[in-house]
Amino acid sequence: MRRILLYIIIITSGLIFVARLFYLQILDDSFVGLSENNAIKVVYDYPQRGFIFDRNGKLLVSNQPSYDVMVIPRNLKPFDTTEFCKILNLTPEQLVTRLDKAKIYSPRLPSVVVPQLTKSEYAYLQEKMRKYEGFYIQKRSLRDYYTEHGANILGYITEVNQRIVNENPYYISGDLIGRQGVEGYYEELLRGVKGVKYIQKDRFNRDIGPYKDGIYDTLPKKGKDLTITIDAELQKYGEMLMKNKRGGIIAIEPASGEILAMVTAPNYDPAQLVGRKRSENFTKLWLDSISRPLYDRALLAEYPPGSPFKTINALIALQEGVVTTQDRFSCQQGYYYGRGRKLGCHAHPGPLSMIPGIAHSCNAYFANVYRRIVEKYPTPQEGVDTWANHLKSFGLGGYLGSDLSTGRPGKIPTSEYYDNIYNYPTYKWFSTATISNAIGQGEVLMTPIQLANMTAAIANKGWYYTPHILKEVDGNPIKKPEFTEKKYTTIEARHFEPVIEGMHQVYKSGTASALGVPGIEIAGKTGTAENFTKIDGKRVQLTDHSIFIAFAPVDDPKIALAVFVENGYWGGRYAGRIAGLLIEKYLKGEITRKDMEDWIMTHSLEDEYAKPYSGQPFKINQ
Repeated sequence: MRRILLYIIIITSGLIFVARLFYLQILDDSFVGLSENNAIKVVYDYPQRGFIFDRNGKLLVSNQPSYDVMVIPRNLKPFDTTEFCKILNLTPEQLVTRLDKAKIYSPRLPSVVVPQLTKSEYAYLQEKMRKYEGFYIQKRSLRDYYTEHGANILGYITEVNQRIVNENPYYISGDLIGRQGVEGYYEELLRGVKGVKYIQKDRFNRDIGPYKDGIYDTLPKKGKDLTITIDAELQKYGEMLMKNKRGGIIAIEPASGEILAMVTAPNYDPAQLVGRKRSENFTKLWLDSISRPLYDRALLAEYPPGSPFKTINALIALQEGVVTTQDRFSCQQGYYYGRGRKLGCHAHPGPLSMIPGIAHSCNAYFANVYRRIVEKYPTPQEGVDTWANHLKSFGLGGYLGSDLSTGRPGKIPTSEYYDNIYNYPTYKWFSTATISNAIGQGEVLMTPIQLANMTAAIANKGWYYTPHILKEVDGNPIKKPEFTEKKYTTIEARHFEPVIEGMHQVYKSGTASALGVPGIEIAGKTGTAENFTKIDGKRVQLTDHSIFIAFAPVDDPKIALAVFVENGYWGGRYAGRIAGLLIEKYLKGEITRKDMEDWIMTHSLEDEYAKPYSGQPFKINQ
């Protein structure tokens, strides 16, 4: 009996062992991937990133070769760390830190040890790589810039962080990715597709050739070439005019919504963020909290729009039927309301109707107009909300939905906002409580791109395309509905004629009569925006901002723009001159108003910005 039991135990154990072996070798494939990882080396072949051209076919960004020192931690063998560190200009501590980081990421996958070797470093190290088992050199591309301008438009390339690696399976540690601007927004078009090679290794961890004769290998696919809407020469000229100044400029082609120039000042050379000094240079730019070159004022700075906002109040008043173009209002160097309160104004002829009211930028005229808009309705709440809804139809008070990598919504106040401010219904408020909205002060805030888009909508007599930066992909025009479908304002087309004529008269007889350009009929509007900040809890007024909007030619607009110059005193002083020069540069290709150009080039606002608290766009109107 004991003998039979022994046989049963032996046979049962054998059957269990065979069954387990069969399961592990035949049925269970959970160790296949691990086994293959041990025997196969994966090598990525990085594609060339797509080129970037301006609207006229000028090459702005291409590629240059770059070489990264990579490591696969599990393949490391003892090596001369002193010599290795000397070749790569590393300290032993830096090397240890980077190798530890690579092990944490993955012992089997490659990680970057030293990025972006120079050609001389690569040539010297390549001869010695056989001494450093576990390391290899990965070739990839860095950006090569053919322009020193438009860094805020183009963006830059940087190494992916761990969050991106975790979220997106396309990227592995050490990969490069586009950040900000065109590089960031159109990363998936520009990056291309990585090629992959699988290398078979023997039991001594030596390469013995392609895995399965390379049937799984893939070739890299170059990224797509992009043509952007920017005119490189106009962009360059705009940045030159804004030297030693701070602010933003947006120029748009009204007929298409294409952005012709997008200037933020101060700016930086995009080549500063290429190569091994990228991190050092980026840190310097980031820590410059005074001039803030990384802050894109054209898209992010929210300013009170000042007098250019009067044009849209005139349009709303005409649409609401509360004024005619012939209604006249007197001005006693300001508008008096409430208990001796006054909205001041400069001296000019009067009384004025709409066209001269725009030409001479009369505050009293537009205070009357604004009150009529709000007071048309039974309550100020209804009036303000009607006014706000008209404004929003111009793309104000929200994100425009463009293909730009950043932006802010600005601010269009509603009745809810004022109810909260004035603690309604405990305390009632009336149209005069919001009278500063009549002249683009008050609570209204706009970014330069919003004001430029508003100007394009006026030039088009009531419609606009969403402003955008992409024109073609691999030579094929884009046809995205969001950029090719017209958006209509709530103002009927017939109401734009007198407002446009008023803007035209700004140049003929009004506040910009000295800024005209020979041979070009321009419609424009000067603006001077009060600039406040808080110092020790007190509201303090700083030097006013200079603002200007314009489009030209009047009868067939080719360009519409908005110019903001921080602490520029008044509209015609800086912004008006810059606007006229940019219009002439774009339409003629040359400058005849050398007097304006010389004045702008020789005048700086650096002394103004050196004053405490001046020139800070994030403190505006607080």
